[in-house]
Amino acid sequence: MLAVAEAASRISDTVRSWVREGPVRAVEDKLHPMAELPDEWTTGDDGSPASNWVAALHRSRTGH
Repeated sequence: MLAVAEAASRISDTVRSWVREGPVRAVEDKLHPMAELPDEWTTGDDGSPASNWVAALHRSRTGH
């Protein structure tokens, strides 16, 4: 048995990993598409894909 806080923490960690790894991000990108970016803006300093700032702004404004 897990305490409510522990279960919530595990679920939260799982959802965060989904967002980082792609499945949720792919849906989010379809719902909140970004404008075309210059090539140098499409990847982060570490080589990972650039974040969808349109979706991030939407999340921040809707409290998610």
